[in-house]
Amino acid sequence: MVEWSDSPIHSFFTKFFVDFEPALTTGCAQTDPRSMSPQQVQAIQREKLNMMLAAIRDRPFFASFLKTARLADGAPIESNIAASLAMLPITTKRDLIAAGRCAPARNFDLPRDSYTRLHQTSGTAGYPMTVLDTPDDWQWWLRCWGFVLDAAEVTDRDVALMAFSFGPFIGFWTAHDALVGRRAMVVPSGGMSSESRLQMIDDHKCTLVCCTPTYALHLAVVANRIGMDLTTNSVTRIIVAGEPGGSVPAIRTAIESSWGARVIDHAGASEVGAWGFASTDGLGLHVIETEFIAECLVFSAEHPEGKIADEGEPAELVLTNLGRLGGPVIRYRTGDIVRGYRNHDRSIPFLWLDGGVIGRADDMMVVRGVNIFPSSVEAIIRELEPTAEYRVIVSRENQMDQLAVDIEVVESSAEKIAELLRDRLAMRIAVTPVSANSLPRFEAKSKRVFDRRNSGANQ
Repeated sequence: MVEWSDSPIHSFFTKFFVDFEPALTTGCAQTDPRSMSPQQVQAIQREKLNMMLAAIRDRPFFASFLKTARLADGAPIESNIAASLAMLPITTKRDLIAAGRCAPARNFDLPRDSYTRLHQTSGTAGYPMTVLDTPDDWQWWLRCWGFVLDAAEVTDRDVALMAFSFGPFIGFWTAHDALVGRRAMVVPSGGMSSESRLQMIDDHKCTLVCCTPTYALHLAVVANRIGMDLTTNSVTRIIVAGEPGGSVPAIRTAIESSWGARVIDHAGASEVGAWGFASTDGLGLHVIETEFIAECLVFSAEHPEGKIADEGEPAELVLTNLGRLGGPVIRYRTGDIVRGYRNHDRSIPFLWLDGGVIGRADDMMVVRGVNIFPSSVEAIIRELEPTAEYRVIVSRENQMDQLAVDIEVVESSAEKIAELLRDRLAMRIAVTPVSANSLPRFEAKSKRVFDRRNSGANQ
């Protein structure tokens, strides 16, 4: 067996990242992305993609994958990356799922002893999937997280509370290790109640909190209930991830006003990596294009392989990662719906996503002919009720789809929300006030949409 230190994958990391070690404590990249031109970014992508394809060409999963493409002959990509990538098939989650309940995803096809980390996806599609990482893969994750920490201006003077359960979901662990690498003090709070976490923030003068947008709002509710004023505590920044919201103005404003702190959005996926960091104005995300190749594609019956979206057109984000060589993905359909802009006047030349992730392709509801994303409903609700818990119920009556909202507010507030939903979404939605604390709370990804149009579905 080839030793890990002699493998082409290890050589890849040595070539590209030997100068990155100081970045864990001082910054995210060898070159400040603000000083790079789009041509420089593409040159980096091209070289990394060629090395990645060369390293995986003969591996079990990728050999069969690349045989379907005209790139299988080993010729390097020399010019147009987009045109060359278009020769490769799209990868879906179904392509990665292996036989056997605990088997790793099929793209993690190195010998098992090459890997030192095991995690699972959050099971958004109804089942968790095992993902693995080599030591070099893990360092690549942390380097990507460096962009997020830079956006949040994290230094070795910060004290960060990790408001997560620390289960097998990879996002918690990568954030933790990246913060440790930045030499911030990290305060874990797995298994603690919300009240205890708030007390930890107060006791240890935490300056940073990492959690989901939903949980940030929930902590604000709990703080209000126990008489704690979050706007006077030591927290100045909140890094949110795991669900849409951090780049949605109404949701971001609700969190920031409750905490008196700045919200920094982030996006990633267990199968892909930590791919997105907040733009300076908080209105969207940049894709880390020195580590990922991003495509915004519209999929339809007419274009099953995807059509390149126009600037700002809602589309699905398709990613190729360039540094996780223990289990790379090529043209992977993330399921994230975005509005991408390449022609923008922002200081960073990476693809900018207006509003961040605006929804999930598998979450989009079509109700009476109107396409509705749960994040759109939440944004409207948060304009009037920044912290109230709610749920959305989709049903079918007399062959007509119906949308209803249950929310923990008084009747007069429910009426105002119904009016705003009607005005913004052009449909009547029943909004029912329910008693306080009657709806479930969420620490990780929230589940507020219950689709009951098919018998037994999500009851």
